[in-house]
Amino acid sequence: MVDPMSREQVRAILERVLTWPPERQEDAADILAAMETSDASELRLSDAQADEVRRRLADGDAETMTLDEFTAHFKRRLDP
Repeated sequence: MVDPMSREQVRAILERVLTWPPERQEDAADILAAMETSDASELRLSDAQADEVRRRLADGDAETMTLDEFTAHFKRRLDP
């Protein structure tokens, strides 16, 4: 696990962001706003769910499917 940043380190990064081009500053602001929105949400993953997400993200051979494929698969499971 990464050590938490000090307030001074965070402040230094935020000061550097102000030197970036406006488009990149907007990207940074969008990311921070999304984090605030996420923090305000009542939805939370359990520790087990978060572990499963991390496991799946680490799996380089994970199978992917389109939304249509997922929907068809889901319907097959519901309709015996």
